[in-house]
Amino acid sequence: MKRILLITSILFVLLSLELNAQQMHFILNDSTGIPEIILDEITIRAPKDRLELKELPGAATVLTNRAIQESGIESVKDLSSITPNLFMPDYGSKLTSPVYIRGIGSRINAPSVGLYVDQVPYFEKSAFDFDFFDVERIEILRGPQGSLYGRNTMGGIINVITKSPGSNPETNFNLSAATYGEYSAALSHYDKISDQLHYSLSLNYRHTDGFFTNTFNGEQVDYMDAIGFRNRLNWKINEKWQLSNVLSLEYSKQGGYPYAIYNDSLQKAEQINYNQPSGYDRNLLTNGLILNYKGPSIEMISTTSYQLLADDQEIDQDFTPDSLYMVVQKQAQHMLSQEFVFKSSYTGNYQWVAGIFGFAQLLDKTVDVDAWAQKARMLKDYEEMNSGFAVFHQSRLDNLLFPGLSLTAGIRLDLERSSLYYHYDMERAGQTVNLADTTYPALTYSEISPKLALSYEVNSSTSVYALAAKGFKTGGFNSTFERPEDLTFQPEQSWNYEVGLKTSLFDQRTFAELSLFYIDWTNQQIYQTVPSGRGSMLKNAGHSLSKGFEVAVKSLLPAKFELFASYGYTHAAFLSHIVDSTKNYNGNYLPYVPRHTMAIQLNKSIVLNKPLLDRIRISALWKSTGELFWNEQNSFEQKPYDIVDLRVSFTKNKLEIGLFGKNIFGAEYTSFYFEALGNQYMQTGKPAQYGINLKVSL
Repeated sequence: MKRILLITSILFVLLSLELNAQQMHFILNDSTGIPEIILDEITIRAPKDRLELKELPGAATVLTNRAIQESGIESVKDLSSITPNLFMPDYGSKLTSPVYIRGIGSRINAPSVGLYVDQVPYFEKSAFDFDFFDVERIEILRGPQGSLYGRNTMGGIINVITKSPGSNPETNFNLSAATYGEYSAALSHYDKISDQLHYSLSLNYRHTDGFFTNTFNGEQVDYMDAIGFRNRLNWKINEKWQLSNVLSLEYSKQGGYPYAIYNDSLQKAEQINYNQPSGYDRNLLTNGLILNYKGPSIEMISTTSYQLLADDQEIDQDFTPDSLYMVVQKQAQHMLSQEFVFKSSYTGNYQWVAGIFGFAQLLDKTVDVDAWAQKARMLKDYEEMNSGFAVFHQSRLDNLLFPGLSLTAGIRLDLERSSLYYHYDMERAGQTVNLADTTYPALTYSEISPKLALSYEVNSSTSVYALAAKGFKTGGFNSTFERPEDLTFQPEQSWNYEVGLKTSLFDQRTFAELSLFYIDWTNQQIYQTVPSGRGSMLKNAGHSLSKGFEVAVKSLLPAKFELFASYGYTHAAFLSHIVDSTKNYNGNYLPYVPRHTMAIQLNKSIVLNKPLLDRIRISALWKSTGELFWNEQNSFEQKPYDIVDLRVSFTKNKLEIGLFGKNIFGAEYTSFYFEALGNQYMQTGKPAQYGINLKVSL
């Protein structure tokens, strides 16, 4: 409650200051740093939601290229706390990438938050954590998006849009160096072959020595090398038809994992100390072919995508100097999808969007477990095939009954099928015994996802909305199970109810939005360890509830200071979750869900126009997260913690030199906690880091 009162007071004071400010427009020109356009003219560019932000009946956050840079956003994980009620813990490796929005998320298996990159869906959570470069904007739509986007968008979607080549040639070069041996370099070139055919080529490299040391061998445990490549080709066939192809590749090699045994008596983690080299290697290839037709009354968007994810994980599962358990896991995912979206493109009170979607996902995974304590080796092979088909429609009727009132209604039908082949051999005393060689009966699911929203434009600067929407996350097979009852888990469903307000204040120098939500959630998929402690699985809880609110303000303060402030509160708890006769978690908070997320960013451009310097840009960002529990028992809690980042850049013509600091006050916090094999394990947050970067545009 104190934190709620604090953020309310801060926002009240900041808004009050606006009364004395001179009239200014808000959004900055990225090249000059001078305000030039009105704030609320922000359009959501997700292909099915082409609406101005103030017209969208739902909560959304839009981050421009400049905001991405000044907030230090280099991957999806950096969106935590900057976006209200969004949390993505930074731990382990790129393999471990759970996202939570409004309490909805999943630590393992399929995600509960959708990710789209240049209109291509990312179905596998292992692909979520990739390095951002040449990203033009990020859109986060909070709340179920099932009527338009279907499976696994219960919490919302994250829409990443990379930079598209324009009509003028452009070359950009970035260099960065920071403490802890972190270096990066990026090169991008945008050009055209003809007036109709444009292309871009981008290359990115990142290296870090690592932040944490394994005392067993004195080496950094979390080193990383990653190289990425992207090619975009835009072909304007004629005035009605356009074709784009976006190909991206990323190879990453990481050390892992910075887990240490937690000493309960000392109330802190011991030193990282384990004997088996561990790490994670990943190859990620994604290709999207987008064909767009725009006629006088209808627009068609065809998106054909393919994604290959091939990775290799080696992990000392006991994280001790003893040789107890070593796991090697390899997987290869092939994902093919096709979507046709049809939209009205005429003006008028009635607008609609409809489409069909199909996908096929083949996942082949092998798990090799060396259990030295039992003098045994377990070899498991999983071949899982998922496929699905969906049809959807959404209509929007403006000026219903009276001017300013709009009705949005949508519905989607999803049909899915999942099958699993499982092979299990055990080697012991020189002999191999086959314990399983089975193709399990296929699982089939069908879901209908409706949505209904009313919005009312009170005046040209203020609108209110109310909506009800259903979300779902598909069920499936557990890739690790030791009992027949743990083989599968059921789909989970939610009903989301939301009301909100969006308004521009003080001659459009301030944009504010407020949303209140209530999510009724059944069959929640809960992460649990298998009985032996060697692995994890999903089980269904009975009934859960998530409720809260979000507030966000973007404003120009006196003296041309720019303010971005957001606050999210989530109360997410189990209403009914009885594991067995000894474990009853009814009333407990959901794990991995911060009750509070808050961010306040203050920016200032100082325009000099001197022979050696055009301008100075200063950006300070304060992020606050917590409290949160790391387990269902609510026995281990992370108290609220604050992180402060600072950036200063100096620009002359096309050259920019920047200095930055992350977590400059060295806040100490837990980035992950878990229990396994009778121990408690912890990963601490990254320490303070400082660096310099150079940008050149030609």
